[in-house]
Amino acid sequence: QVQLVESGGGLVQAGGSLRLSCAASGRTFSMYAMGWFRQVPGKEREFVAAISRSGGRTYNPDSVKGRFTISRDNAKNAVYLQMNSLKPEDTAVYYCASRPAYNIDSYYSSANDYANWGQGTQVTVSS
Repeated sequence: QVQLVESGGGLVQAGGSLRLSCAASGRTFSMYAMGWFRQVPGKEREFVAAISRSGGRTYNPDSVKGRFTISRDNAKNAVYLQMNSLKPEDTAVYYCASRPAYNIDSYYSSANDYANWGQGTQVTVSS
């Protein structure tokens, strides 16, 4: 099980950019598929990006496609979420999550697929 710590959140104006980072502990990071989710109070956790173990496959929902990019650096035990053209509706707590993946090209878009979560980082986009 890896331990996950997010960073990089903050306050940004609409149209701006932020890059979130998720640092993972442990020596088996490359065995895990990773995902980013977000949540606002009173709503369910929403999927925003996923990446396979190898980093070769990624997926975004339509709500963020073309604006958010997930990447990973297995040598640094880190996964990133580059967020561009931010909108006020992107305001949320952002979480990274991990799960073991036997297939190097598998990625997962459901929160139920992930058993391990970070503590979250707040992103606030002002209009």
